[in-house]
Amino acid sequence: MLDLTGSATDLGYVLAAKMVPLVAFLLVGGVFADRLPRRGVMVGADVARLCSQGTVALLVLTHHAEVWELVVLQAITGTATAFFNPASTGLTPMTVSAERLQQANALRGLAMASTGILGSALSGVLVVTVGAGWALAVDASTFAASAIVLAQLRLPPHVGLPRQSFTRDLLEGWEEVVSRTWVWVVVVLAALGNAAGSIFNVLGVVVAKEDLGGAGAWAAIVATGGLGSLIGGTVALRIEPRRPLAFGAAAFTGYSLPIILLALHAPVELIAAGALFAGAGAMIFNALWETTLQRHIPAAALSRVSAYDWFGSLAFAPLGMVLAGPLAAAIGTSAALWVAAAVVLSESLVALSIPSIRRLPPRPRA
Repeated sequence: MLDLTGSATDLGYVLAAKMVPLVAFLLVGGVFADRLPRRGVMVGADVARLCSQGTVALLVLTHHAEVWELVVLQAITGTATAFFNPASTGLTPMTVSAERLQQANALRGLAMASTGILGSALSGVLVVTVGAGWALAVDASTFAASAIVLAQLRLPPHVGLPRQSFTRDLLEGWEEVVSRTWVWVVVVLAALGNAAGSIFNVLGVVVAKEDLGGAGAWAAIVATGGLGSLIGGTVALRIEPRRPLAFGAAAFTGYSLPIILLALHAPVELIAAGALFAGAGAMIFNALWETTLQRHIPAAALSRVSAYDWFGSLAFAPLGMVLAGPLAAAIGTSAALWVAAAVVLSESLVALSIPSIRRLPPRPRA
């Protein structure tokens, strides 16, 4: 986008064009992932993203890209992702035994973290050597690879929902959420935590540029956080806590460390060390949380509950991005970071104070 128009505003439009439908269609995607075979939903989403990202690559390579075209294509990508994500949570219990669900979720988290780091590095190399168009073409090809791999899975027969209205399907998913205190409380807390994380991400770039030496310092912090995710995923592969959500909430307190250190204007090395703990804690919590959902929520409603979880988690992240600048202008950058850190610490303490979260066993009682 910056090569095309040089406008940061246009770049913002394109990024928002992906995020807004992603959030807006998550609940719809959850219903379809429970109604239809989940693998079919995921393969369909991959094919849609292959086409949309492939078209973006073609437009960039042929120098015919227009802003409105990229906005429409990114909206298609975001909508397809809204169908893919809830289906992926529901698909995991169909591929492994209940005893190995946590290891499967940890392994999936490890794969996402490691390829996220690799993808960031690879994209930079491709843009510099062969250009953004070919980088986007490689991105498009990954969706084809995903669809091919998904097609090879051997799965049990899909059990569809009874014939009823779309609204009834949506309400049943909502009832599954609100009937369990531990589910809706964690979803609300995750929404607040992601908003706080967005404030950190926005103001972290500002502080890095003004006080820490620039983009290289911020890249080191982000990369170390990714390394922490790999460590957390490795830990999640091997632990089996008696109270998984309590353990996960305690681990998540580490997410506040880099925010606190940034507020204190600590050296880059210390902030990066905090990011290591933050990445590890977040990965451990995510693996335990997904496993707990998959074990305690009825299989027929799992994708809809997951959709509400994704919706709550993602809806507040853009709000944090929007509020970061005005909040820093009103009370100062350090104070804004302290507010974000307080939110993260408070949500962990609130979670640990809820009996149904603190006492929830790894598996439902017979």
